Amino acid sequence: MPEPIKSVVIGTAGHIDHGKTSLVKSLTGIDTDRLKEEKERGITIDIGFANLILPSGIQASIVDVPGHERFIRNMVAGASGIDLVILVIAADEGIMPQTKEHLEICELLGIKDGVVVLTKIDLVDEEWLEFVKDEVKRFLSETFLKEAPIIPFSAITLQGKEDLIEAIDKKASQISQKILDQPFRLPIDGVFTVKGFGLVVRGTALSGEVSVNDELMIYPQKRIIKVRNIQVHGKSVNRAQAGMRVALNITGVDKEDLSRGDVIGEIGSHEPSEYIDIFLKVLKDTDPPIKNFENLLFYIGTKEVLGKVILFNRDDIKAKEEDVAQLFLAEPVCVWRGDPFILRRGGTNKTVAGGYVLNPLSYRRKRTKAWEKRELEELLVNEPKRIIKYYVYKRGVLGLSKRELSLHTSLFGERLTTLLKQLEDEVLSIKVGDGEFLFSCKSLLDIKEEILERLKKFHEHNPFSSGLTKEFLKTRLSSDVRDILFERALSELINEGKIQKEKEIYYLSDYKKDFSTSFQYLKKRLSEKFLKEGLTPRDYEEILLEFGKEYKAAAEILKNLLRDGTLVKLTEKLIFHVDVLKDIEKKVREFFKTKEELTINDFRKIVGEGVSRKYIIPILEYLDKEKITLRIGDKRILRRR
Repeated sequence: MPEPIKSVVIGTAGHIDHGKTSLVKSLTGIDTDRLKEEKERGITIDIGFANLILPSGIQASIVDVPGHERFIRNMVAGASGIDLVILVIAADEGIMPQTKEHLEICELLGIKDGVVVLTKIDLVDEEWLEFVKDEVKRFLSETFLKEAPIIPFSAITLQGKEDLIEAIDKKASQISQKILDQPFRLPIDGVFTVKGFGLVVRGTALSGEVSVNDELMIYPQKRIIKVRNIQVHGKSVNRAQAGMRVALNITGVDKEDLSRGDVIGEIGSHEPSEYIDIFLKVLKDTDPPIKNFENLLFYIGTKEVLGKVILFNRDDIKAKEEDVAQLFLAEPVCVWRGDPFILRRGGTNKTVAGGYVLNPLSYRRKRTKAWEKRELEELLVNEPKRIIKYYVYKRGVLGLSKRELSLHTSLFGERLTTLLKQLEDEVLSIKVGDGEFLFSCKSLLDIKEEILERLKKFHEHNPFSSGLTKEFLKTRLSSDVRDILFERALSELINEGKIQKEKEIYYLSDYKKDFSTSFQYLKKRLSEKFLKEGLTPRDYEEILLEFGKEYKAAAEILKNLLRDGTLVKLTEKLIFHVDVLKDIEKKVREFFKTKEELTINDFRKIVGEGVSRKYIIPILEYLDKEKITLRIGDKRILRRR
């Protein structure tokens, strides 16, 4: 496979009519104002795109975004996935309201670097240009663009074009290659049909790779689609990757099923959620403060949705403050941990805050509980292994599947597998079918210790019982344990020699069954009593009651005698001594030496006329079950061995 081409996405930002579109056209030869309304009004309404091959060979996708405040929604959609920003400031006007807002949005969306361009320099003299430069430097002094080059430029004379391309190339060379070892992901910013091709969706690929004939999924609808064709800047390719502006010709859905804000991703890479946990940062000019449960417009990727802000142990969050919080959204979204977002007030049309996703798959948290906030603060760390441990430890003895962990952490495939291998001393992986469940090693240790403790207490209170079945032992544990962890704990305890198993009974290895004289004497008495009952035993509870104070011990020994086969239970109430049944079996076999068939009347003669059907029928059914006789209609014959 050839080495992937390095791709970067460059976005424009700046006030309306400061020359962003003209600048892009000067650099690329492409007019990004393609809509009729844009041509008529002379402003950019929707996102425009152009491509530029830089001198170093890097492929740059340039996203031209609207500057007018009414089109901020499209500006945010265009800013999704941007690596570098070109902040455009007209030299004849200087810093304007959208200049400030666009820069704030870029900061909130996690853009780290860029270039500043002073356009329309052909309209001002040198003195004014220097004045504007100084003003811009002061404005940028506390922003991520404080070290950015400031390049004078004219779309009329093309002065500064070469300097600008050189500056962009230098910045682009410093951008890290996009994430290719994670699932393919593309937030949709355009849906349309092309005659002869069919349905096409476009967007900026944020991670992974896509190839022709790949099967992907549309989220949140969870509809499977197939990729028929891929285009990057108008050219058909067999494969596209993160960092590229991509158009996908797809089948499997209709245009009406899709909209801007949906996400195309690999199957199983997302899960819709109405609750997401976030890190929230309020802008310095936000006034009034953001109140708890306030409804704000939430922008993430190319999605816009109304969301309710849920603050923890506070009623509002003021300008310049930051905190963990939660969003309850009007409709489910599909996002990843770390995805940046912004929040705007619909009434004032102002950006008020932003941040990034801590947990993309949350639940309604209790805002007054201090531990809820502490849990979210654990997620603030940018250490994947620590985040993995957080989720695994939180689920305790119930554990969580590897897919659940992927969805919470946004770590997939070999990347997650490698991290789990590095944590194998702390995180236990148990395979289940084609999947895996994950538990903390501490949870396994805790369960093993509790099993030993429960068996010890059982033996102390039931000295004549041999132990517990697996099912009863599990019910005695203090919390609900996933079966696979419980089975692992039992298996390890047996291998370690701490517990033993006889048939279906588990007991402590150092538990010594009480074979004292009193135990043996009681066992002998109970056995002899049932032997004496013969073919017409009473309800076994009546027999046990005769032991008075020793009733409980006798009841335990009864279970022991049933397990070792000394006694045999034929009905819910009737228990026979095995010697009585063996004697009957012997007589039946003697009967068949001279007869071919056995009737109930024949059997009554064998056992005695005084034995009622209450006992005769269970004994006959026992002989059938033991495959001594075979019932045919109302008669029985001897089974041949």
